[in-house]
Amino acid sequence: MPIQLQNIDYQDGTTGCKGLLAFDEQRPGPLPAILISHAWGGRDEFVAQKARELARLGYAAFALDMYGGGKLGHSVEENSALMMPFLNDRSLLARRITAALTALREVPLVDSRRIGAMGYCFGGMCVLDLARSGAEVRGVVSVHGLLKPTGGAGNPKIKAKVLVLHGHDDPMVPVADVVAFEQEMTSGKVDWQVHAYGGTKHAFTDPKATDPNAPTVYNDAADRRSTQALLNFFEEVLR
Repeated sequence: MPIQLQNIDYQDGTTGCKGLLAFDEQRPGPLPAILISHAWGGRDEFVAQKARELARLGYAAFALDMYGGGKLGHSVEENSALMMPFLNDRSLLARRITAALTALREVPLVDSRRIGAMGYCFGGMCVLDLARSGAEVRGVVSVHGLLKPTGGAGNPKIKAKVLVLHGHDDPMVPVADVVAFEQEMTSGKVDWQVHAYGGTKHAFTDPKATDPNAPTVYNDAADRRSTQALLNFFEEVLR
């Protein structure tokens, strides 16, 4: 299938962002669409490849740019410096990812009524905060994402269905965070699911995470199972 890639520039206030849209030009539109939010290193080849894979399945897949300018981190220190402003200001985070959603809605081949979002690690938090903002998206998927609530006075009613794919042994997301998240979703009467994979740490879908003693470790079984769960979820909410 001839997958097309299109660079899309969009704005959040004075910040220029650089998104990447992937789609199969032979599929008639309008297409269901999926936002893809990157991990703490920025909009890298990992999420670009995920966009291509989803495009082959008939989605318009948009790898968004949370940092602006297509910035990429190349070390733990650089990644942390890029991410921390958003962890410290969740309203900035929500505004930045909402700008990406607005840009995706404006793409002519996209069915604006059928949009979902997914994210990895930091990106998982981003798509959860998109849902928490009350955005009109059908479903969001957090893949080994951070689950802490925004800490605001309260969230608008979440309209999206929510799926969390979580490594049970993830040291960055302790059990208490999972329980608190479940309580948050339940109190908001959200259609939610949490899939927890035993013996699985953070970043379990990243083949580059190879040190078994590190907090981030690739897990082939969890990667395969979570990918299937993600695809089943989007088939349900977007088709």
